[in-house]
Amino acid sequence: MKYLIVLLFTSFSLLAQDFNKFDSDGKKHGLWKGFYEESKRQRYEGTFDHGKEIGLFKFFDDTKAGTIIATRDFNKTDNSCYTIFYNQNKNKVSEGKVVNKQFEGEWKFYHEDSPAIMTTEHYKIGKLTGVRKVFYKSGKIAEETTYKDGIKNGGYKKYAENDVVLEETIYVNGEYDGLAIFRNPDNQITGQGNFKNGKKVGMWKLLEKGKLINVNMDKQGKKFQKRVKPLEE
Repeated sequence: MKYLIVLLFTSFSLLAQDFNKFDSDGKKHGLWKGFYEESKRQRYEGTFDHGKEIGLFKFFDDTKAGTIIATRDFNKTDNSCYTIFYNQNKNKVSEGKVVNKQFEGEWKFYHEDSPAIMTTEHYKIGKLTGVRKVFYKSGKIAEETTYKDGIKNGGYKKYAENDVVLEETIYVNGEYDGLAIFRNPDNQITGQGNFKNGKKVGMWKLLEKGKLINVNMDKQGKKFQKRVKPLEE
């Protein structure tokens, strides 16, 4: 009887742990589960087909609850996977495609604990390309920035939540270059002029004491320092 109990227990254990197997070539095959080193809690689970990830992989946080903090859905025909990151409140943080471990195509980022999209970005081989958009929680546009190969190149606009365009500028290789217009939330111009290689040049119109005055920036000799404030949600 004792021998039978031990045999049954051993058989049950083997069946219960029918994962983390290798094929004849030593490649991961079938269901795999990873575990955190110290806590021994489950870290991920997913299926391999002779060393290649297939289908949906789930990743868990290192808590007793084992909350899903990410999923990766692997495409059978290429090296891409659609990835979604979650916070511990089970709300989406970001999502998009990864190809060869690099961002590709459109990625979406969400306001904290909200289904409202905060940012949309476009990637090509891991580098920002095209127009990056930032939104207020209300859904209104807050910023539009043009990128090429991960560097700001092209038009930039910043909006107040009342739709006033606070800033219209142009970037060349990551620096201000060209005509720039700055406004306050009342749609009043506070500064207008040209940049060259990140510096104000030539005649500028600047708001002082409620009036626009002309200032020759070529005589100022100071690089423009933009004061950046985070978006208020």
